[in-house]
Amino acid sequence: MESKKPNSTVHIIDVTNRDGVQTSRILLPKLSKTMLNLYLDEMGIFQSEVGFPTLKHEIGYINANLKLFKKGVIKQIHLEGWCRAVTEDIELTFKNCPEIKHLNISASTSDILIRGKFMGKKTFKDVIDQMVKAVKVARDHGAETIGVNAEDASRTELDKIEEFIIAGKEAGADRFRYCDTLGAEGPISIYEKIKELSEKTRFPIEMHCHNDLGMAEAISIAGARGATVCGMDTYINTTVNGYGERSGNADLVSILLALKYSNHFSDRVYLEDTVNLKHSWRIAKYASYAFGLPLPINQPGVGANVFAHESGIHADGALKDRRNYELYDPEDVGRGHSDLLGTGRVITTGAYGGIKGFRHVYDNLGVYFSNDDEARDILELVQYANLHTQKPLTDDELKFIASNPDEVREIMRVDL
Repeated sequence: MESKKPNSTVHIIDVTNRDGVQTSRILLPKLSKTMLNLYLDEMGIFQSEVGFPTLKHEIGYINANLKLFKKGVIKQIHLEGWCRAVTEDIELTFKNCPEIKHLNISASTSDILIRGKFMGKKTFKDVIDQMVKAVKVARDHGAETIGVNAEDASRTELDKIEEFIIAGKEAGADRFRYCDTLGAEGPISIYEKIKELSEKTRFPIEMHCHNDLGMAEAISIAGARGATVCGMDTYINTTVNGYGERSGNADLVSILLALKYSNHFSDRVYLEDTVNLKHSWRIAKYASYAFGLPLPINQPGVGANVFAHESGIHADGALKDRRNYELYDPEDVGRGHSDLLGTGRVITTGAYGGIKGFRHVYDNLGVYFSNDDEARDILELVQYANLHTQKPLTDDELKFIASNPDEVREIMRVDL
């Protein structure tokens, strides 16, 4: 019988800024990606997968965020880059972003991907050999933590996954990412697989699940349970609001709610105690605004109908005792904060704003400039930022720009 007191912890690695932004037909400005890193940091999330350090258009943004961490604006979250598990990518990563300390490096492991992507030019042994070399090169360049990812792990034979994990462990990696790339797993199968892999390898496993069958959260948590029951720390990948390729990834807030309130998991899986659920509403609303994707009314924790009751029996029961039909309170997820943008009579500032309106907006935010010249420097940056995001800037964005102008310039820089 399973112990109900695991001595291991679940850590959250949010991949919105890498996998979430790969959602077809949407874009996310670099300033918005930075704001998400700030919100995730405040929420107490362990790590943010910030993007692709091998891509030119990511370099300024990633380096600026690393500087924000160094100066203490971003306080504790790991800022991690993603690249292929080949030495060329590792070298380019550290050339572009020499201060990066955390990496997840990815290799395709299933027969179908090795055949289909490499057309007979690589074998599974070649994939492992390249991954091992990549880990060693990354460590030589100063990487503090390294995750090795098996793309399409769920369609890879378990003995091959075990071989991949052991090779990564011996090369000096810190954890293994099990990628259910097509969302093909089920909660029972993944629990059994991750439990077996944890028992055999004694290596931390990271769950990366897609939602093609509508089970991303269930699979992620069941897999994590398979590791924790073996006494191993584990990691769950999430995206804010479940954004991601095709049907998306495991939703951040849903995962946190399940770990905290599920009858089955709340006393069996230990969520790291830095996580503060009260930030859920703000980050979900901001991501919805930044991505330009409305929140479904039934989105767990943050949807408009989560605390709405109309059915006679339910309404009567909720009025008598909220616990009759509510598992958690609006305050638990930070509901009740004001909207991102003001309503009624509003003076805004943006791409074509003037100095008087600009200073009025900042005065209302509690940010004061000593003279118009000082204000005008920030105004010009705000104008560029408005063009960059193509949306009215939020109060948090405006305050961030005024406090970190050098980093904002780098975030919006173009490297060609």
